[in-house]
Amino acid sequence: MASIFTKIVSGEIPSHKVHENDKFIAFLDINPLKAGHTLVVPKKEIDYIFDLPADLLSEILLFSKEVARKIESVVDCERIGVSVIGLEVPHAHVHLIPMNSVSDMNFAKPKLELDSEYMVDLAEKIRQA
Repeated sequence: MASIFTKIVSGEIPSHKVHENDKFIAFLDINPLKAGHTLVVPKKEIDYIFDLPADLLSEILLFSKEVARKIESVVDCERIGVSVIGLEVPHAHVHLIPMNSVSDMNFAKPKLELDSEYMVDLAEKIRQA
């Protein structure tokens, strides 16, 4: 059965896409820790990040760097934190989270509920960066 991310890649489920190429897609997390929290997902459905072929594993980090630079230019933050957890969805993915302190990366914290219009506007700003 296709993961939710595979359904986003195929367009079955809408997303707030911020960047894409032939191998990866980046979109805003719908349950973000911080505004601008973005997920980077390989288009090929592979469950565990360390099961990615070596070329995809290195390329996902380079793609993530591009996306992080875009986020940094739009969202007020000191850095973009990177996290790979891999338990919540059986499809490899990288979290890019704008941060000003270590606590901004705490996944036990309540998630933000951002207005849909705000998410559309934020995704567009990141896309255009």
